[in-house]
Amino acid sequence: MRTSLGDVADVIDATRILYADEPGTVQLLDAYARRLREPLRLAVAGIVKAGKSTLLNAVIGERIAPTDAGECTRTITWYRYAPTARITMNLVDGSSVRLPVRRTDGCLDLDLAGHRAEDVAWIDVGWPSEALRSTILIDTPGIASVTRENSARSMEFLLPENSPSAADAIVYLLRHVHSSDVSFLRAFRDTAAGASSTVNAVAVLSRADEIGSGRIDSLLSAAAIADRYRRDGELRALALGVLPIAGLLAEGARTLRESEFIALRELARLDRDVRERLLLSADRFVRPTTATSLSIPVRENLLQRFGLFGVRLGAALVRGGATTSSALAERLVQQSGMVALQQFIVDHFRARAVALKARGVLHGVEQLVRERPRPGADAVLGGSSASWCAATNCASSRSWPTCAPPPSRCRRTTSPRPSAFSGAWAPLPPRAWACPRRRPRRSVLSGPGRSWDTGGRWASRR
Repeated sequence: MRTSLGDVADVIDATRILYADEPGTVQLLDAYARRLREPLRLAVAGIVKAGKSTLLNAVIGERIAPTDAGECTRTITWYRYAPTARITMNLVDGSSVRLPVRRTDGCLDLDLAGHRAEDVAWIDVGWPSEALRSTILIDTPGIASVTRENSARSMEFLLPENSPSAADAIVYLLRHVHSSDVSFLRAFRDTAAGASSTVNAVAVLSRADEIGSGRIDSLLSAAAIADRYRRDGELRALALGVLPIAGLLAEGARTLRESEFIALRELARLDRDVRERLLLSADRFVRPTTATSLSIPVRENLLQRFGLFGVRLGAALVRGGATTSSALAERLVQQSGMVALQQFIVDHFRARAVALKARGVLHGVEQLVRERPRPGADAVLGGSSASWCAATNCASSRSWPTCAPPPSRCRRTTSPRPSAFSGAWAPLPPRAWACPRRRPRRSVLSGPGRSWDTGGRWASRR
């Protein structure tokens, strides 16, 4: 038994009729209805300087997310598909301002038009990128920021107290497992789907190339550390997986320019000893030298775009047979770990998009009806519970405690049942659950033609 978005839309329509005289509530329900029609919402979160915007640019394939420490990195920014580029700034007071679309040195220039970051609720960027057709990406300010306001803005958006999270799933970037990372992932698991124990997050070692000090085998070292984190009992319960990603390399590869390929080819043609001495450290690479004809600004640009690890790897791949810029870009993307992350998102998030969206929306409807009860609300709750149990697929679950029923309808019960040994009544196990949508089934305890019904009683099956 699985839900459909039409079932959830029917619940929203019934609730809208019930609260037709409250414009604010109707507006909230309309937002829930739009969420059902939208693609999967995937938030990118993590501590400060974890590489969130860099990874987001790599996923989109263009440098449109600002990566410098400006005002825009302190705001929540949504990136969604649009036929033509557009930028809308939504203010805290409810008004919105259209911003001009400008690019500087290939990067999107987001100007707040004189407004402070505290005045901006969120920025909506529409962009004609194929990567955004099936996913809405949400860039958030850093968690555990030095500025408390920045952290609070992300926490309020991703972990609201009185409503479901606006994100269906999350890519959480970390450099190493910290207590703040564990606390956030635990809170997101509890908030994203209400009472569900479903995990909707993946952890990413986003600066994996730095783990091995920029050596060619840095990602191998990072993969070993990610595997150790993956087996960790605490993190394993909070994230579906831990993946190593060289975010800067992925962004550089997805936006590789022909001039940068020519520069990397020039480095690849140097003698091995000369090249290794030149790439011994970042400082030595940008020093004045006669070992290469590349100018200092060109070398500085390579270092900024790819990092020392990316420059070393790029030269090695050119020597290994990447004779064109497109071939080099493809190999760099594969080496960065970006392909594995994108496939993980498809397998674990996009494949469950209907259930993830339905669960978040139904949780919001449940909470709304409970906080503002009205005559007829029981019928809405009943329909919401039915769709909820369908969304979590509880009817087909073999182990009922793994299901995630809403606390309003699916409750723990101690109703009696007949004992298999004496025929007398015996209490249910302490953590047994009863759900109003659980289909009656034949029981070996009660004999043929009898089953445990939805009201906690034994009844004959018709």
